[in-house]
Amino acid sequence: MDYRSTVAHGPALSQLNADALLVVFTADQGSTGDPVLDQIARDAIAAGDFALKAGKSLYVHRPAGVKASRVVLLAAADATPKALKAAVAKGVAHIKDLGAAHAALAVAAGVTLEAAHAHALVLAVADATYIYTHTKPSAPKPGQLRKVTLACTQDEAAGVKRGLAEGQAVAEGVTLARELGNRPGNHCTPSFLASEAKRLGREFKSLKVEVLDRPALEKLGMGSFLSVTNGSAQPPKFIILRYQGAAASQAPLVLVGKGITFDTGGISIKPSAGMDEMKFDMGGAASVLGTFRAVAELQPRINLIGLVPACENMPSGTATKPGDVVTSMSGQTIEVLNTDAEGRLILCDALTYAERLKPAAVIDIATLTGACVIALGNQHSGLFSADDELAQALLKAGQQAQDTAWRMPLDDEYAEGLKSNFADIANVGGREGGAITAACFLAKFTKAYRWAHLDIAGSAWKSGGAKGGTGRPVGLLTRFILDQAAAGKEAIVPRAVKAVKAVKAAGSSRTTPLRQETAAAPTRAPRVRTARVSAASNKV
Repeated sequence: MDYRSTVAHGPALSQLNADALLVVFTADQGSTGDPVLDQIARDAIAAGDFALKAGKSLYVHRPAGVKASRVVLLAAADATPKALKAAVAKGVAHIKDLGAAHAALAVAAGVTLEAAHAHALVLAVADATYIYTHTKPSAPKPGQLRKVTLACTQDEAAGVKRGLAEGQAVAEGVTLARELGNRPGNHCTPSFLASEAKRLGREFKSLKVEVLDRPALEKLGMGSFLSVTNGSAQPPKFIILRYQGAAASQAPLVLVGKGITFDTGGISIKPSAGMDEMKFDMGGAASVLGTFRAVAELQPRINLIGLVPACENMPSGTATKPGDVVTSMSGQTIEVLNTDAEGRLILCDALTYAERLKPAAVIDIATLTGACVIALGNQHSGLFSADDELAQALLKAGQQAQDTAWRMPLDDEYAEGLKSNFADIANVGGREGGAITAACFLAKFTKAYRWAHLDIAGSAWKSGGAKGGTGRPVGLLTRFILDQAAAGKEAIVPRAVKAVKAVKAAGSSRTTPLRQETAAAPTRAPRVRTARVSAASNKV
């Protein structure tokens, strides 16, 4: 899709050269300043065909005085980017199956367009026009729409142009994540994910991709990850993506994405109803690849590393059994009480591997627990972190990207359930607080760095008639990365560096110098809260 902007307002709007013109009003802004368009809207309102109420729309064919042969009147709830996105989605639904190859969008006078509005426009169009076709030859053919132009004022032009560029990069990343999630498990295997990562590396020279196979994983001591792969004929892959947009001395952000390409539950097998949706259990991996796709396009000044442990979780005569004890890369032993709590078993080794990268912060993304879906539904991703600064940065990015998260607790009291009589830690615990205890299991492997966990079990895909991947949280992650790249000295830094900065700041406010030993002391990490996970709190 070709996204552009043009400077046009007032009477020029009805003369925009396009096949279709979408006109967005709000309850408070019912005029465009174009006499022709405003008269069409007034007549439609008088006839009862249109109203300035959120969600209302009207298609008008070949209206007199308008250059575009198709006009769609749209009413948004307000002038926010979120409301504009919803209105545009409705407008595109009117025209996407028609003969319109070029659509223009105009907003009511008094609505000030910013980069966020342009960004929202692109996401709305990309979402409305996406069609899955890979394994469905009978799928509808893509519509004719190939170009979208946003009309703006001269003062708005720079911000709109920036928003369109960012939105298009994010939309491409979201579409990639959706497509990977929608592929069936016999198509999207661990090897396929690895090949897709390598394809990205070939497409974008700024990306470097490395894939580790079983022998390398055995050498690293990733016994927890490998235990999940024991029942599958598909070989495991550990995918490493690197983007270096800043000096090598700058600590990288690290994204870790769960890549279970199909999850039967293993020996603790899931019920058959809904098991087909476990092809989406690689949503974390898909979001990491989608985010790298967006970042490679936008080229921010930041260093970023992606880690994707990818495998299947299958039952067989060689599969890990309930009660087995495995040794993680960290050296901690794990009693596998439930083989359907496998996501945390592959993530914990990836999180241990992340320590050697000396990260500024690590964020893992996983379709981890059904308990998170019960807690938050499908609106918000679950956010877990003991680091207030990191958590707030992620929450802010989610709000800006319209890809929201909700912060969940990580209190010490949840920790008791993870105790085991036969290993250092159990992989599941009691029924209550399952999403929290799953996060707390992961926290035991992240004590060396700043860390956050996103449970996207409720947000990575939709069920029912609209079944399919959503591409979330590519938007949140990309916004967070761009914010960090633009933050300069305010960007998140490794824990030890943060502690030294705090000491220096405290020292600058004193009238006498600090003793030398004081500056070295506060590098001790804040305590990470832990807890225990329930067998009933997994995806199904």
